[in-house]
Amino acid sequence: MIPEIKKILYATDLSKNSSYAFYHAINLARKFDAKLIILHAIEPIPVYVEAYAVNVAERIEKEDREKTIGHIQDLLRGFCQKVEAQIGSPCLLLVSNILVRVGHPIEEILRAGQEEGCDAIVLGSHGKGFLKQAFLGSVSSGVLHRSKKPVFIIPIPSEKESIDWDEI
Repeated sequence: MIPEIKKILYATDLSKNSSYAFYHAINLARKFDAKLIILHAIEPIPVYVEAYAVNVAERIEKEDREKTIGHIQDLLRGFCQKVEAQIGSPCLLLVSNILVRVGHPIEEILRAGQEEGCDAIVLGSHGKGFLKQAFLGSVSSGVLHRSKKPVFIIPIPSEKESIDWDEI
């Protein structure tokens, strides 16, 4: 028996490639009649920075975190609406939740996939780094190797297919 895919976690860093991967996530959700959960992880302030700027880090955490999260959620909703114009079906109806979390991307992707009960994960690959990471990218590679769920990694598109969150 083939496991059903009813919830798909789409992880994004808001880059060009992750916006391209969003089309694949939407397409999978439509084909499987699944719901889409969108996740963006914000890297935490490094410990060594916090040690030198404790008051600044606390203020940023309290004042700006909610603004930043709200802005990113609005950006993701707006992108979904722009995608609707191109694919012709209601993108926002496929999205059941938009999550913005502070933490290391690999950990947050794996945690969100588990907590939200997702059946699959979709993310783009930048292919940064040297040798091993040259083909996958460190986040996509980390998720692929640690996930117990199917992971769809969308490679960098050609220049002709390249899109951006602001271009649609």
